[in-house]
Amino acid sequence: MKTETLFMPACINAKLTADSKKQLLQEMALLAVSCGATLQQDGPASKIKVRDIVSAVMERERLGSTGVGNGVAIPHARIEGLMDVRAVFARLETPLDYDAIDERPVDLVVLLLAPIDAGGEHLKALAQISRLLRREDMRARLRDAPDGESLHVLLSEQRSASAA
Repeated sequence: MKTETLFMPACINAKLTADSKKQLLQEMALLAVSCGATLQQDGPASKIKVRDIVSAVMERERLGSTGVGNGVAIPHARIEGLMDVRAVFARLETPLDYDAIDERPVDLVVLLLAPIDAGGEHLKALAQISRLLRREDMRARLRDAPDGESLHVLLSEQRSASAA
């Protein structure tokens, strides 16, 4: 899975505002639904609801925070009926307490959604996003990007993990 197929341009918010972790997850789920990241196997007649995404992500959060440190969170969940693994990105206007492992507030968030049966594909996408956001230079570039289009370009870059 390549990042250019994970992130659709409409699924990026450069200035998201949220006052709590739950509100952040609700806003991210709303973005996922509105930008088309929740296409379903059964077609448009059956819709994945924002509340179902929030519920699945909150259930995952109960296992342990997805705040991975350095201002980054990667909430994720498997969603019944979803066709493909998709990611939604938001840069927060104001960093938010997220119970991250380093206890620092979060300002870069990737919501990763996967079909129920996506096992390996879901884990590969999660690892790829984690590798991308672990890089200090990438986090700085994402924080400095002027708009959603610039963020999409950065998130879609392909770099060799074995580059010297």
